Amino acid sequence: MDRSATSCQNAATAPTDGNRQPDPCGHARSVSGMFGRIADWYDLLNRVLSGGLDKYWRHRLVRHVVPGPTGRVLDLAAGTLDVSLEIVRQHPGTRVPALDFCRPMLQRGRGKLFGETARAIWPVTADGRRLPLADASVDCVTIAFGIRNILPRSEAFAEILRVLVPGGRLCVLEFGTGKTPVWRGLYNFYLNRVLPMVGKAVSGDSGAYRYLADTIMAFPTADELAGEMAAAGFGRVFHLPLTSGIVRLHVAEKPLAPATGAQQTATATQQRPAPRAREAAPAASAPSAESAESAIAETPVQDMAVQANSPAKGDKTAKAGTVQATLPGAATQGAEKKKRAASGARAGKKTR
Repeated sequence: MDRSATSCQNAATAPTDGNRQPDPCGHARSVSGMFGRIADWYDLLNRVLSGGLDKYWRHRLVRHVVPGPTGRVLDLAAGTLDVSLEIVRQHPGTRVPALDFCRPMLQRGRGKLFGETARAIWPVTADGRRLPLADASVDCVTIAFGIRNILPRSEAFAEILRVLVPGGRLCVLEFGTGKTPVWRGLYNFYLNRVLPMVGKAVSGDSGAYRYLADTIMAFPTADELAGEMAAAGFGRVFHLPLTSGIVRLHVAEKPLAPATGAQQTATATQQRPAPRAREAAPAASAPSAESAESAIAETPVQDMAVQANSPAKGDKTAKAGTVQATLPGAATQGAEKKKRAASGARAGKKTR
C-alpha cells in the first residue's frame, strides 16, 4: 500500500484554515513531478551550481548526527541518496531508512548502492507529513535541501518528533534565505539570473531552478525557522552558517520529557551546545529489498531515563545545598583518614 498516496487523498479533501496551506498535496505532487523531470541531471547540476561545495555541506550535516539505541538514522527528502551514503560512511553499522516523495529521484539513487550500502540504506517512497515509521524508532533525522518543499512544515516537524527517540536529533541543511544579502547581494543575483539559466542549459528545464530561486528568496530567516522548531516542541535549537551563510545547518533535539510552553519559548534563542557522546547500540539487520517498505516500521524503543545519585539520609557529611562527590575511591579514602585520626588520638592519650 502506498501510504503517501493515501495521506494525500485524505488531505486534499480537508478544509483549509489560517495555519494550513491550501491543497498541500497538490503542491507536493507538483514538486515531485518537477524533480522527477530533472532526476537524471540532479547530481551533475548540484556539483556545477555549488562549485563542488555540496559535498562539504553534506559532510558537515552528517558530522552532527549522533547514533543512539536504535541504530537507525532517517534520511528525509533523501533524493538521490548522497546524504544516506554519507551517513553510512561516517557511521558504519547504521541503518538508514531513506524516504522521499519523488520516486524517480530514489530510483536514480539506487544505482549508487552496492554491497554493504545496499543492505544499510532502505529507499522508500513516502510523504514527509505521514511517515511510515513507528514512534521513537530512529535516533536522528537528516533533511538536506528538502524542508522548503514540505508544506505545512508544522506537520513534518510533528512527525519527526514522533519518530525520534527522546533526546534524538533533527539535522537540517538548507539554503540561507534571500532576505539576507550575502556578498553584497551577489548571492541574490546568482539565484535570480545565473541559476535558472544554467539549469535550463543543462537539463532543459528552467522551471525547476526558477522554483528553487523563488523558494530560497521566500524562505524564513534562520532565527524564524528556529522559532518554528521550538514552537513544534523541539528542545535545544541552534544553527550555524556555512560558506558565509549561503547554507545554514540547523540542529534541534527532542526533549527527554515533554516541554512546557515556557521551555519551548526559551529554547528559541540560539545556543551552540557542547559536543555529546552517545554509544550506538548494535544495528538492526536489514530487510530484503522486496520487503523494505513494510519492514522499516519497527517496534518502538523504550524511553531511557537518567537518574542522578543522591546522598543517603544517614550520611552526616552531606550538607543542604551541596552535591556530594562520587569519585571512585572517595569513600575508601575518607574511611582511612578517620582511622588515622583515631589512632593518632589514642597514641596521644598513651603519651600523656
